[in-house]
Amino acid sequence: MPKVKDLSLWERGEQELAWARANMPVLSAMRKSFEKEKPFSGMAIAVALHLEKKTGALLEALAAGGAEVYASSCNPLTTDDSVAACLAKRGMEVFAWSGQTTQEYYSCLQRVLDGEPDIIIDDGCDLITLLHGERKELLGKVRGACEETTTGVNRLRAMHAAGKLRIPVFAVNDACTKFLLDNQFGTAQSTVAAIAQATNKLIAGKTAVVAGYGWCGRGIASRLKALGANVIVVEIDGSLSTRESGLHRALSALYDGFRVMDMGSAAPLGDIFITATGGKHAIDKEHFQKMKDGAILCNAGHFNVEINEPALRKLSSKVSQVKENIACYNLKGGKRIYLLSEGRLVNLARPSGQGHPIEIMDGSFALQALCCKLLAVLKKGSLQAGVHSVPKEIDEEVARMLLASQGIFLRKPSKKQLDYAKSFEEGT
Repeated sequence: MPKVKDLSLWERGEQELAWARANMPVLSAMRKSFEKEKPFSGMAIAVALHLEKKTGALLEALAAGGAEVYASSCNPLTTDDSVAACLAKRGMEVFAWSGQTTQEYYSCLQRVLDGEPDIIIDDGCDLITLLHGERKELLGKVRGACEETTTGVNRLRAMHAAGKLRIPVFAVNDACTKFLLDNQFGTAQSTVAAIAQATNKLIAGKTAVVAGYGWCGRGIASRLKALGANVIVVEIDGSLSTRESGLHRALSALYDGFRVMDMGSAAPLGDIFITATGGKHAIDKEHFQKMKDGAILCNAGHFNVEINEPALRKLSSKVSQVKENIACYNLKGGKRIYLLSEGRLVNLARPSGQGHPIEIMDGSFALQALCCKLLAVLKKGSLQAGVHSVPKEIDEEVARMLLASQGIFLRKPSKKQLDYAKSFEEGT
């Protein structure tokens, strides 16, 4: 039996889903195709994603393709209870509600795996990690998985390097259509909107500190700058993944016009701090002690470890909930520091966070849908265990469809242009 907060909320959830469908033309087109082809007939798909209206549109498309859908959230605070209720009323096996405890969160992931999935869609790699740990008996049935986030892909690569990844996983996050749009533009707008919604404070004139200058961080920094904030970018001398160095990201931020420094130097200057590193304790005990009274902290990285909340709590004489999504930490010296959304994803934590804009998720979830279809139609075992890139054909097809939905159609290069690109011909 599905487990959601309140099934009576389903009518409001239907309104949310209808709005998403009306603004997701690419995913809607795929849903119609899936209804005819039924690529997932007889298969179960287990999902751990932020359960809100855009995700609901993806799950509807998968169900239309014949899948039996089992869904949980990938974060205890991000479920839209009305959407969860609507999906459950339609027969999907939904195990999610807003405000879960950590124990409830992992219990719901277990319930999703009880569906014995053929395909998995994960956001952050918690579901895949659980599959490889407590639920190893299910590994033989799983055809493969898709991972949505930078954090999740990093975890998967670490698993693979350690020889522990037993299934093929498409790194959907790394597709150009995903990281160029979702990570940069989606995270930027949704993060700034959530901060404004939660605090109702002016951003112009504030000093905003952005920790991490990957695709998410650079998007956030650019939006804050556009709103009139004085932006400082914090980076590290090294790398938290194998992909690029903080030194290169710091140079990029500098040449984009931002001040660049370490967190120790930025801590006394910031009014608003946003972490987007994918790492642990980007803001730590020594930084809290240097911050000014009234500093606002929030996280746009995946897990709630980027801000060391336990250390902040130990420094405090009192912690109180000022309003929904804002906690005040009264430090023993009398200084106040405000933490948004418990240090979890500020852009998705209900009620102030609504997640990425609909048009952005139309592209990201279209990639997920097509990668799932590929896993469904490929002969089981034809992909080796490991982290796989999204095929270029799928990546470009989604980009092409997104452009077409905006009335934009590009010409292909001519034979002469293609021949020149492959030749040693000199220019004249």
